[in-house]
Amino acid sequence: MAAPAGKTAAEPSPERNVSDKPDAVPAPDTGCLAALVAVHGGGVRAAEIKPGHEAACSVVEPIVVEALIVRAGAEPLRITLQPPATVSCTMAKSVAQWLETSVQPLAKGYFARELTALRVGGGHECRRRNRTANGPLSEHSTGQALDIFAFVLGDGKLDGTVVVEKPHDTTQERFLAAVRQSACGAFMTSLGPGSDAAHANHLHIDIQPRRAPSSRFCQ
Repeated sequence: MAAPAGKTAAEPSPERNVSDKPDAVPAPDTGCLAALVAVHGGGVRAAEIKPGHEAACSVVEPIVVEALIVRAGAEPLRITLQPPATVSCTMAKSVAQWLETSVQPLAKGYFARELTALRVGGGHECRRRNRTANGPLSEHSTGQALDIFAFVLGDGKLDGTVVVEKPHDTTQERFLAAVRQSACGAFMTSLGPGSDAAHANHLHIDIQPRRAPSSRFCQ
């Protein structure tokens, strides 16, 4: 499993108030959505998952993530997801925290540029692991996973897009290695190029609980 450009938000975006969305679903008692909007709002809203043929393909508090706000120095930074992804609220919080504490600082350190977007795929999707006909359901089926194909820096120009499958140079290779290492601590599972054929072109991250709460699977 392994990614156009955003801009620093000087003023709170209207998207941060999900109550302005006519189709927004009130947050449940967990308060996850309200907490996410308060800290990382800027493009998140409640979603509704229609029942599918697999009863197990259900998402706890599903949300659509168009963008996340992270703290980057004195000004907040808006990081967009291209295209927007539907994941569980808990997964969105984990991704937001990882971007803020690890990926954005790494982007700044390696390139002296801000992380502005993730090119993603594989949010919620009712399917089996690695798209096989049989076997256990994928972590994507419960909205607990996200696939990242590229990291976009600044306006994406001048080698500003770091493609997970094909980094341009040694600096991009080292950045991706550091990002993958940070993902090992932030998520229960992280898989990327070299782990197997199914994840040759992207970084897969998920929060699906493993047998032991402290265990991680990182390749």
